Amino acid sequence: MNSKSIPKQFLELHGKPILAYTIEKFNAHNEIDKIILVTLSAWIEHCSDLIEKYRLDKVESIISGGATAQESTMLGLKEADKIYGQDDVIVLIHDGVRPLIDYDTISKDIESVKLHRSAITVTPAIETITVKGSGGKIGKIIERSKCEMARAPQCFYLKDILSANIRAINEDSRAFIDSASLMQYYGYDLYTVEGPVENIKITTPSDFYIFRAIVDARENSQIFGI
Repeated sequence: MNSKSIPKQFLELHGKPILAYTIEKFNAHNEIDKIILVTLSAWIEHCSDLIEKYRLDKVESIISGGATAQESTMLGLKEADKIYGQDDVIVLIHDGVRPLIDYDTISKDIESVKLHRSAITVTPAIETITVKGSGGKIGKIIERSKCEMARAPQCFYLKDILSANIRAINEDSRAFIDSASLMQYYGYDLYTVEGPVENIKITTPSDFYIFRAIVDARENSQIFGI
Protein backbone atom coordinates (compact mmCIF):
# COMPACT_ATOMS: atom_id res chain seq x y z
CA MET A 1 0.00 0.00 0.00
CA ASN A 2 1.52 3.32 -1.06
CA SER A 3 0.58 5.16 2.12
CA LYS A 4 3.93 6.45 3.41
CA SER A 5 2.46 9.73 4.62
CA ILE A 6 -0.39 8.12 6.53
CA PRO A 7 -0.77 4.67 8.11
CA LYS A 8 -3.20 2.53 6.15
CA GLN A 9 -5.71 2.29 9.01
CA PHE A 10 -6.32 6.03 8.59
CA LEU A 11 -6.97 5.89 4.85
CA GLU A 12 -10.52 7.01 4.16
CA LEU A 13 -13.46 5.53 2.30
CA HIS A 14 -16.34 7.95 1.73
CA GLY A 15 -14.72 10.34 4.19
CA LYS A 16 -14.42 7.82 7.03
CA PRO A 17 -11.12 6.15 8.09
CA ILE A 18 -10.81 2.37 7.83
CA LEU A 19 -10.13 2.27 11.58
CA ALA A 20 -13.49 3.92 12.32
CA TYR A 21 -15.31 1.30 10.23
CA THR A 22 -13.55 -1.42 12.23
CA ILE A 23 -14.15 -0.02 15.71
CA GLU A 24 -17.80 0.68 14.92
CA LYS A 25 -18.44 -3.06 14.55
CA PHE A 26 -17.26 -3.75 18.10
CA ASN A 27 -18.71 -0.56 19.54
CA ALA A 28 -22.18 -1.60 18.34
CA HIS A 29 -22.00 -5.14 19.76
CA ASN A 30 -23.99 -5.60 22.96
CA GLU A 31 -21.49 -8.12 24.41
CA ILE A 32 -18.50 -5.81 24.03
CA ASP A 33 -18.03 -3.72 27.16
CA LYS A 34 -14.87 -1.76 26.43
CA ILE A 35 -12.28 -1.32 23.68
CA ILE A 36 -8.55 -0.67 24.04
CA LEU A 37 -6.94 0.86 20.96
CA VAL A 38 -3.20 0.26 20.46
CA THR A 39 -1.71 2.62 17.90
CA LEU A 40 1.39 4.51 16.80
CA SER A 41 2.43 7.04 19.44
CA ALA A 42 2.44 9.92 16.93
CA TRP A 43 -1.19 9.17 16.04
CA ILE A 44 -2.73 8.95 19.51
CA GLU A 45 -4.15 12.48 19.36
CA HIS A 46 -5.55 11.80 15.88
CA CYS A 47 -7.20 8.63 17.19
CA SER A 48 -8.69 10.55 20.09
CA ASP A 49 -10.27 13.01 17.66
CA LEU A 50 -11.54 10.12 15.54
CA ILE A 51 -13.12 8.42 18.55
CA GLU A 52 -14.89 11.62 19.53
CA LYS A 53 -16.05 12.40 15.97
CA TYR A 54 -17.65 9.00 15.43
CA ARG A 55 -18.92 8.68 19.02
CA LEU A 56 -17.12 5.43 19.68
CA ASP A 57 -17.95 5.58 23.36
CA LYS A 58 -16.71 2.09 24.30
CA VAL A 59 -13.08 3.03 23.62
CA GLU A 60 -11.64 3.10 27.14
CA SER A 61 -7.95 3.63 26.38
CA ILE A 62 -5.73 4.67 23.49
CA ILE A 63 -2.15 3.58 24.07
CA SER A 64 1.12 3.51 22.17
CA GLY A 65 2.12 0.23 20.54
CA GLY A 66 5.47 -1.51 20.39
CA ALA A 67 8.06 -2.35 17.76
CA THR A 68 6.22 -5.50 16.64
CA ALA A 69 2.63 -6.73 16.47
CA GLN A 70 3.38 -9.19 19.28
CA GLU A 71 4.73 -6.42 21.50
CA SER A 72 1.75 -4.19 20.70
CA THR A 73 -0.63 -7.00 21.62
CA MET A 74 1.21 -7.47 24.91
CA LEU A 75 0.87 -3.78 25.74
CA GLY A 76 -2.85 -3.91 25.01
CA LEU A 77 -3.27 -6.98 27.21
CA LYS A 78 -1.41 -5.32 30.08
CA GLU A 79 -3.66 -2.29 29.77
CA ALA A 80 -6.72 -4.55 29.85
CA ASP A 81 -5.36 -6.33 32.92
CA LYS A 82 -4.69 -3.01 34.67
CA ILE A 83 -8.30 -1.93 34.11
CA TYR A 84 -10.21 -5.23 34.20
CA GLY A 85 -7.89 -7.75 35.87
CA GLN A 86 -10.54 -10.38 36.57
CA ASP A 87 -10.55 -14.12 35.93
CA ASP A 88 -13.60 -14.12 33.67
CA VAL A 89 -12.59 -11.31 31.30
CA ILE A 90 -12.67 -12.31 27.62
CA VAL A 91 -10.45 -10.43 25.20
CA LEU A 92 -10.85 -10.27 21.41
CA ILE A 93 -7.66 -9.32 19.56
CA HIS A 94 -8.41 -7.71 16.21
CA ASP A 95 -6.64 -5.81 13.42
CA GLY A 96 -7.58 -2.18 12.87
CA VAL A 97 -7.48 -2.82 9.12
CA ARG A 98 -10.07 -5.63 9.22
CA PRO A 99 -13.25 -3.54 8.93
CA LEU A 100 -15.50 -6.23 7.44
CA ILE A 101 -15.89 -8.32 10.58
CA ASP A 102 -19.57 -8.89 11.40
CA TYR A 103 -21.79 -9.00 14.47
CA ASP A 104 -22.54 -12.74 14.36
CA THR A 105 -18.87 -13.73 14.18
CA ILE A 106 -18.06 -11.62 17.23
CA SER A 107 -20.93 -13.33 19.08
CA LYS A 108 -19.73 -16.81 18.07
CA ASP A 109 -16.16 -15.98 19.10
CA ILE A 110 -17.27 -14.95 22.58
CA GLU A 111 -19.40 -18.09 22.94
CA SER A 112 -16.48 -20.29 21.85
CA VAL A 113 -14.23 -18.82 24.54
CA LYS A 114 -16.90 -19.51 27.16
CA LEU A 115 -17.13 -23.12 25.97
CA HIS A 116 -13.52 -23.90 24.98
CA ARG A 117 -11.31 -21.05 26.31
CA SER A 118 -10.34 -19.99 22.79
CA ALA A 119 -11.72 -18.81 19.46
CA ILE A 120 -9.69 -18.38 16.29
CA THR A 121 -11.70 -16.85 13.47
CA VAL A 122 -11.05 -18.71 10.22
CA THR A 123 -12.25 -18.97 6.65
CA PRO A 124 -11.99 -22.04 4.40
CA ALA A 125 -9.09 -22.18 1.97
CA ILE A 126 -10.51 -21.63 -1.52
CA GLU A 127 -7.35 -22.25 -3.54
CA THR A 128 -4.71 -24.97 -3.65
CA ILE A 129 -2.04 -24.52 -0.97
CA THR A 130 1.51 -25.71 -1.57
CA VAL A 131 4.66 -25.86 0.51
CA LYS A 132 7.50 -23.96 -1.12
CA GLY A 133 10.20 -26.31 -2.32
CA SER A 134 13.82 -25.71 -3.33
CA GLY A 135 15.16 -24.75 -6.72
CA GLY A 136 11.87 -23.21 -7.81
CA LYS A 137 9.99 -26.48 -7.41
CA ILE A 138 6.72 -26.98 -5.55
CA GLY A 139 7.00 -29.01 -2.38
CA LYS A 140 4.08 -30.78 -0.78
CA ILE A 141 0.57 -29.97 -2.01
CA ILE A 142 -1.85 -29.83 0.92
CA GLU A 143 -5.40 -31.02 0.43
CA ARG A 144 -7.52 -27.87 0.33
CA SER A 145 -10.42 -29.36 2.28
CA LYS A 146 -8.09 -29.75 5.27
CA CYS A 147 -6.94 -26.13 5.22
CA GLU A 148 -8.30 -22.97 6.79
CA MET A 149 -6.97 -19.42 6.87
CA ALA A 150 -6.59 -17.94 10.34
CA ARG A 151 -7.91 -14.40 10.59
CA ALA A 152 -9.19 -12.21 13.41
CA PRO A 153 -10.53 -11.76 16.00
CA GLN A 154 -8.42 -14.23 17.96
CA CYS A 155 -10.04 -14.59 21.37
CA PHE A 156 -9.13 -15.92 24.81
CA TYR A 157 -9.61 -15.37 28.49
CA LEU A 158 -7.41 -12.44 29.39
CA LYS A 159 -5.52 -14.33 32.08
CA ASP A 160 -4.60 -17.12 29.62
CA ILE A 161 -3.31 -14.98 26.77
CA LEU A 162 -1.53 -12.55 29.11
CA SER A 163 0.28 -15.31 31.00
CA ALA A 164 1.39 -16.92 27.72
CA ASN A 165 2.75 -13.59 26.47
CA ILE A 166 4.63 -12.99 29.73
CA ARG A 167 6.07 -16.51 29.52
CA ALA A 168 7.24 -15.88 25.94
CA ILE A 169 9.02 -12.70 27.02
CA ASN A 170 10.63 -14.31 30.06
CA GLU A 171 11.83 -17.26 27.99
CA ASP A 172 12.93 -15.01 25.13
CA SER A 173 10.90 -17.22 22.80
CA ARG A 174 10.90 -16.79 19.05
CA ALA A 175 8.71 -14.11 17.49
CA PHE A 176 5.16 -15.31 16.88
CA ILE A 177 3.18 -14.22 13.85
CA ASP A 178 -0.05 -14.00 15.85
CA SER A 179 -1.69 -14.94 19.14
CA ALA A 180 -2.88 -18.28 17.77
CA SER A 181 0.66 -19.49 17.03
CA LEU A 182 1.85 -18.29 20.44
CA MET A 183 -0.94 -20.06 22.31
CA GLN A 184 -0.49 -23.30 20.36
CA TYR A 185 3.26 -23.20 21.07
CA TYR A 186 2.50 -23.15 24.80
CA GLY A 187 0.12 -26.07 24.59
CA TYR A 188 -3.30 -24.43 24.48
CA ASP A 189 -6.04 -26.08 22.45
CA LEU A 190 -7.36 -23.74 19.77
CA TYR A 191 -10.97 -23.88 18.60
CA THR A 192 -12.13 -22.30 15.37
CA VAL A 193 -15.05 -20.09 14.47
CA GLU A 194 -15.81 -19.74 10.77
CA GLY A 195 -16.14 -16.09 9.85
CA PRO A 196 -17.16 -14.29 6.65
CA VAL A 197 -14.88 -14.69 3.63
CA GLU A 198 -14.90 -10.91 3.17
CA ASN A 199 -13.23 -10.42 6.59
CA ILE A 200 -10.00 -9.47 4.82
CA LYS A 201 -7.03 -7.53 6.15
CA ILE A 202 -6.53 -4.40 4.07
CA THR A 203 -2.85 -4.61 3.16
CA THR A 204 -2.65 -3.89 -0.58
CA PRO A 205 -4.45 -1.48 -2.95
CA SER A 206 -6.53 -4.38 -4.29
CA ASP A 207 -7.72 -5.12 -0.74
CA PHE A 208 -8.89 -1.52 -0.45
CA TYR A 209 -10.79 -1.76 -3.75
CA ILE A 210 -12.49 -4.97 -2.53
CA PHE A 211 -13.44 -3.20 0.70
CA ARG A 212 -14.88 -0.27 -1.24
CA ALA A 213 -16.86 -2.56 -3.56
CA ILE A 214 -18.39 -4.47 -0.64
CA VAL A 215 -19.32 -1.30 1.26
CA ASP A 216 -20.85 0.25 -1.87
CA ALA A 217 -22.77 -2.94 -2.68
CA ARG A 218 -24.23 -3.07 0.83
CA GLU A 219 -25.24 0.58 0.69
CA ASN A 220 -26.86 0.10 -2.74
CA SER A 221 -28.78 -2.94 -1.51
CA GLN A 222 -30.26 -0.84 1.29
CA ILE A 223 -31.15 1.95 -1.10
CA PHE A 224 -32.85 -0.36 -3.60
CA GLY A 225 -34.25 -2.80 -1.04
CA ILE A 226 -32.45 -5.79 -2.52
